Amino acid sequence: MADSAATAANWMTYGGTYSEQRFSPLKQIDKSNVSRLGLTWFADYDTNLQQDGTPLEIDGVIYVSTAWSKVYAFEARTGKTLWQYDPKTPGQWVRNLCCGIVNRGIAAWNGKIYVGTLDGRLVAIDAGTGKPVWQTLTIDPKERYSITSAPRVAKGRVLVGLAGGEYGVRGYISAYDAETGKLDWRFYTVPGDPSQPFESDAMKKAASTWGPGSAQWLKRGGGGTTWDALVYDPVTNLVYFGVGNGTPWNQDYRDPKGGDNLFLASIVAVNADTGEYAWHYQETPAETWDYDAVSPLSVVDLSIDRRQQRVLLQPSKNGFFYVIAARTGKLLKATPFVDLNWADGVDMKTGRPRVKPEARYPAGSKGFNLFPGGAQGAHSWQGNAYSPDTGLIYIPTEHAYSPMVYDPNYEASDTGTNLGIEFRGRPAWYAAHPREKRSSTSLLQAWDPKTGQPVWAGDEGPGANGGAVATAGGLVFEGNGAGNQLRAFDANTGTVLWSFDAQTSVLASPISYELDGKQYIAVSVGGAATDYYAPNYSRLLVFSLEGKAKLPPNQPFTPRPLLPPPLDAQATPADVQAGEQLYARDCLICHGDRGRQARGLFPDLTRTPLLYTQEGFDAVVLKGQLSARGMASFADALQPEDTFRIRNFLIDTANKLEAAPPPATPAASDTHGRQ
Repeated sequence: MADSAATAANWMTYGGTYSEQRFSPLKQIDKSNVSRLGLTWFADYDTNLQQDGTPLEIDGVIYVSTAWSKVYAFEARTGKTLWQYDPKTPGQWVRNLCCGIVNRGIAAWNGKIYVGTLDGRLVAIDAGTGKPVWQTLTIDPKERYSITSAPRVAKGRVLVGLAGGEYGVRGYISAYDAETGKLDWRFYTVPGDPSQPFESDAMKKAASTWGPGSAQWLKRGGGGTTWDALVYDPVTNLVYFGVGNGTPWNQDYRDPKGGDNLFLASIVAVNADTGEYAWHYQETPAETWDYDAVSPLSVVDLSIDRRQQRVLLQPSKNGFFYVIAARTGKLLKATPFVDLNWADGVDMKTGRPRVKPEARYPAGSKGFNLFPGGAQGAHSWQGNAYSPDTGLIYIPTEHAYSPMVYDPNYEASDTGTNLGIEFRGRPAWYAAHPREKRSSTSLLQAWDPKTGQPVWAGDEGPGANGGAVATAGGLVFEGNGAGNQLRAFDANTGTVLWSFDAQTSVLASPISYELDGKQYIAVSVGGAATDYYAPNYSRLLVFSLEGKAKLPPNQPFTPRPLLPPPLDAQATPADVQAGEQLYARDCLICHGDRGRQARGLFPDLTRTPLLYTQEGFDAVVLKGQLSARGMASFADALQPEDTFRIRNFLIDTANKLEAAPPPATPAASDTHGRQ
């Protein structure tokens, strides 16, 4: 495990090799025979939650992380479970997560598997036994951080980022000794209190781009979490990582002076040995739309402007495809890969986007129907794949609108989210603006990074799609998200040559490995069902030529009926209205708009039997009866009169839904579905 790029037969690190191109040089499975690909074995997980984890395969063992930061080890030939590790994440920590109880991957080095946990621990696990070797807390436990991304290993150090930008934290990336767990270096992404000494010259430089003494910036930490993109390049000895949104999202509240706010929405490069700043490129200065720069990065050698160059490739959440010089951070290309509407291009002399004034959704305006929508973006965490054979990058792409509306009543919260925008009532906003476009679809497209032009695009499907992997067999494997299909595309033309019904969403990137001269494709599946309580068939699927295994048939499921009680006799319209405000602050980020989480990651509160009694509702919301399952007590944030109002708001909503049933297909998710 010493070299994550050691052998083509294994898949030893999150993106396949250090460069994270997600390309396999294996070619036994190719265009001529992929139609004979079949399921070889599968292994069920002990969870009914969404699965985002890319597996690793090392010397005949598959390691994969699942929901709740659990890790499995399977025999790669047969699927036999070798061990399972449960970090026993406290259920109440889910209050500090914006986007699901997920984990996207693990790292391996020198006989150990490394996983970041939802409550901010980094754990080293013995790869042979599944027993923990060491663990270290990477966060201040008083702050609302989490880890959902895959660690990486570089030069004997474990690199790990973190999430929490919606809640009020200060972002950073850390490097720990891989043998002992001792902190080696840390790089902060936004400056701290300017009245105190700066940690580095980089933080001093960043502070000059923030309004002096901005109360919201200091109180809320600034944001800038590092919740996905992370690459080590041994050629340049640099670590590259993406930086997320600010806290609050709305820059008018975060920094009324309106500076660029480094290093938000930037790609940053630091020395792998010391963590010392090398360069940065800020994709979205003065970011105010949730346009994180954390979409996956790949390091590639390309001929650009008739000169061979080592570059970073990133199709970003903001809709631009970036080509950046890996050694210097110079912007080489910035081309829209979707029809974005918030800017009309990038000034190549300054590197700054030409932002349309109306896109900043000023106070008093009707808002701006942002495309690509900030919460979804044009491309989020799902893995890209780059093929050196075709010279193309394959991008899971989202087409989603998102109304950005200034919240004139925003107040900083220690328990809810800190956005500064109206994140509730989006169906109502569209109803009030019927001519505005709305959509939530996705597709896989092939892009030529040398020309900045699309080559082909697949058919659009509902919601978000999955990550991709390219192979030397001339294929690209990718899941179509809620379409429940794992598909094989012709890498040159985009023709679908093979598909498999996974019975559930396919969101994680597949991998390819070889054992005994045989090539396999493996993918972790499990997505939100239409209902939180429905089976979602979370499992690992492994394929090879002539595979003959069959999945069990789908299980019957009857959803809870919509049978709400009447409003409490003492509840007034003012109580219902106040309940809506409280719900938006403390509940919406998980349970979705008006109690209905469209992706099924959390229970539909319009159908819960807890609506029938205040006592039952409070047993969960105030007393934490279901904390072990992730629904912690909110007694520190809510009083009994508050839960009375929230419950009656939900009852009112449910009765309106019963009177006018919703469409069969729910609206696009209102949750910040990505970290």
